[in-house]
Amino acid sequence: MTENARLEQISKHQPEFAKHLGMQMIEAVPNRVVMELPVTEALSNRNGVMHGGAILGLTDNTGGTAASINLKPGENTVTVESKVNFLRPIRIGDVARATATPIHIGGTTQIWTIEVTRGDGKLAAQVTQTQMTIQWKEPAEVSRG
Repeated sequence: MTENARLEQISKHQPEFAKHLGMQMIEAVPNRVVMELPVTEALSNRNGVMHGGAILGLTDNTGGTAASINLKPGENTVTVESKVNFLRPIRIGDVARATATPIHIGGTTQIWTIEVTRGDGKLAAQVTQTQMTIQWKEPAEVSRG
């Protein structure tokens, strides 16, 4: 598989959770991933703005996609830390845009900064996320005797 085909496969095959929320891939290259999420009433909090959990869902998926693009075949990634600063609200009807750029891409960990902006371009949230590289192993059989 060519590198371009691999990038396209990763960016187009998003988890069902991301599809369920309505996330859309805008750009996916090894040093930058951009995703958008329209802010609907279903994603809002009691104050009529985007729920912090929805923002974290967007950033976790964006960071996970960015990390996945930088893995070797057979490797997977999992978020081990995500630190967020909420700076401004994003109102219903607006679009949240998450842009991930690398701080560190190593063999066992990757650290990404993910900026979430509103439609007016102002920074709404800043996330630093650590992704760990793993290789899935089949679980051991459990004896029930």
